[in-house]
Amino acid sequence: MTQRIHLHGLDIAKELAELVAIDIAPGTGISPDAFWLSMSRALDEFMPRNAELLAIRDDFQVKINNYYKERLAQNLPPIDPADQQSFLTSIDYIQPQPGKVELNTQNVDPEIATIAGPQLVVPVMNARYALNAANARWGSLYDALYGTDVIPETDGAEKTPQYNPVRGQKVVAYAGGLLDEIIPLAQGSHQQAVAYKVQGGDSTSKSLVITLENGEITQLKTTDAFVGFKGDTQLLFKHNELHLELLFDATSPVGRHHPAGLKDVVMESAITTIQDCEDSVAAVDASDKVVVYRNWLGLMQGSLEDKFEKAGRLVHRSMAQDRFYTSVTGESLQLPGRSLMLVRNVGLLMNTQAVLKDGQPIPEGILDGFITAFAAVHDVKQLGSRQNSRQGSVYIVKPKMHGPDEVQFTVDLFAAIEKTLQLPANTLKIGIMDEERRTTLNLKACIERAAERVIFINTGFLDRTGDEIHTSMLAGPMVRKTEMKQQPWIAAYEDWNVNIGLACGLKGKAQIGKGMWPKPDLMADMLATKIEHPNAGANCAWVPSPTAASLHVIHYHRTLVADVQAKLANNAPMGLTDLLKVPVAANTNWSKAEINQELDNNAQGILGYVVRWVQHGVGCSKVPDIHDVGLMEDRATLRISSQHMANWLYHGVCSESEVMAVMRRMAQVVDRQNEGDTTYKPMCNDLEHNIAFKAACRLVIDGKAQPSGYTEVLLHKARLEYKESM
Repeated sequence: MTQRIHLHGLDIAKELAELVAIDIAPGTGISPDAFWLSMSRALDEFMPRNAELLAIRDDFQVKINNYYKERLAQNLPPIDPADQQSFLTSIDYIQPQPGKVELNTQNVDPEIATIAGPQLVVPVMNARYALNAANARWGSLYDALYGTDVIPETDGAEKTPQYNPVRGQKVVAYAGGLLDEIIPLAQGSHQQAVAYKVQGGDSTSKSLVITLENGEITQLKTTDAFVGFKGDTQLLFKHNELHLELLFDATSPVGRHHPAGLKDVVMESAITTIQDCEDSVAAVDASDKVVVYRNWLGLMQGSLEDKFEKAGRLVHRSMAQDRFYTSVTGESLQLPGRSLMLVRNVGLLMNTQAVLKDGQPIPEGILDGFITAFAAVHDVKQLGSRQNSRQGSVYIVKPKMHGPDEVQFTVDLFAAIEKTLQLPANTLKIGIMDEERRTTLNLKACIERAAERVIFINTGFLDRTGDEIHTSMLAGPMVRKTEMKQQPWIAAYEDWNVNIGLACGLKGKAQIGKGMWPKPDLMADMLATKIEHPNAGANCAWVPSPTAASLHVIHYHRTLVADVQAKLANNAPMGLTDLLKVPVAANTNWSKAEINQELDNNAQGILGYVVRWVQHGVGCSKVPDIHDVGLMEDRATLRISSQHMANWLYHGVCSESEVMAVMRRMAQVVDRQNEGDTTYKPMCNDLEHNIAFKAACRLVIDGKAQPSGYTEVLLHKARLEYKESM
């Protein structure tokens, strides 16, 4: 039984109340009692509004279901974009488009406003991962190349337990070619350089001279790309608003094989990081929420640490210091040592038992807003040992909002939180996840509602697809998942997000983001394809690891996103026609083998993710697919897979008995894939009673009935049941 403390009509889990009183409140000028009193009063307003907005979602779904039923009853084609637009407008699902909208967000850090680069998303519940991401602002290009498939393991360049100089030389050659792109020399190549020397007296600006192997002296083609140094062993450069370092040590294992002693190239990599309280965590009770909040507090105070064993040795990890150099004019130059951190709260759907109001669980998203903002006061007031936002802002990414009214709810909630915490108006900034259909169709109005707070709009292919399937569940069987990205609405959705963002003045003020690269082991493929994101005008895109960030940043050196956005700003406004082309299959004459293949792929992915979520409390991880290729999975991937199977089940492409048969068969596959995990409990030992297996099946069998197709309700129930059984 959870111990509780009663304050101002709130029953607060004791461990949460203690976190606030002992760890968060001291030094902020806000007493715990005043905090809980203000939150209790805010709940009087926001709990009913939260419930009303969820009811509106359900009402819209009923009306859309009836629309498709009527069309099918009249033998009309299920998808007529013009008719659909007229219908959705008539029920106020599509709201009137506002006129000119101009973003007016103030006090935004350059990492968000003007620096284009990679963005990490990491479960803040895991201190080690949270620290890795926070410290991923700077990363070794040599390590990223050496440890991934970007450098093929051919011609003696295999990855071996000990340093392989053949592979190392290929890394050095690749990096040298990249330097010729980013900071080219006036004559010759970096691969011909034998010495780099900082020149200039104490009273004059410093310059960099490079000696080539033929004895020729040269300099950078763009001399002001050289911006700072630490002696001759650490040289700092800047290109496209991004920094990189050359490190020299002729005695190091790598440097001794380089004519100039170059031992590494360090890239400014993960410019921003979303510390996630939502899709990538499995936080289902007060104890879990306290872990989430405590880690976020540690990041805001600069005090978060973790100790863990790696390769047989104990590692102690803490937050990186800022980096200091001497500028070319002789002044001190300080650069951030850490990625600028945003926090992603949960959406409106779930309630939490961590706090009860008049005996009822409160909306989890409201609790997230109050607690994460309270913890961030330590950063705003510079109470800790590290600074996150140098502009005194708190960046909160808000997911799964359906349309402008839900954005307005969040804006009003943030204002109430600011009043509670005695923060200036608009201190709490909002990142709008454009991952629900009603938000996409009304994106301009969503931005208008939060025009003084928006710092981020982002497309999310998987959640957006899950919502597309669920919203139009009754329209017909959807195309196979491999065909989904070729559907007209996807391209329209991605372009629409950028165009609306630019039309609303986000250029130079906020991020326009793109989604995750899902295959963390296939970095060569990522380098070959993910440049599409900056080329499309996105000034940030998600990557799955610090290593991926150090590679993806290459794309932002090759493409100046500000120039792309300037060209796109002249594009004519888009219509809604393609956005309303629901991905119903035009031809459903699939063979039995094709249907089974689709069911197998979906079922294996669902089970592989759910078993870790339920049995291990892991909200995001690299899960092997049916071909044993590791894919980054979170609740968004689960949503699309479960909704896709539920759609096929509803339309008779498969039967419930066939679904259960494929689930039982894929459970054996997932058990095999987890054989190396000594903590794993096989599902097939007792499928009838295995909590994870039953939850995975319910996600499909009951998929049509899940609110907006979300997976949280069933996952939370199963995880709580599993924890209670332990």
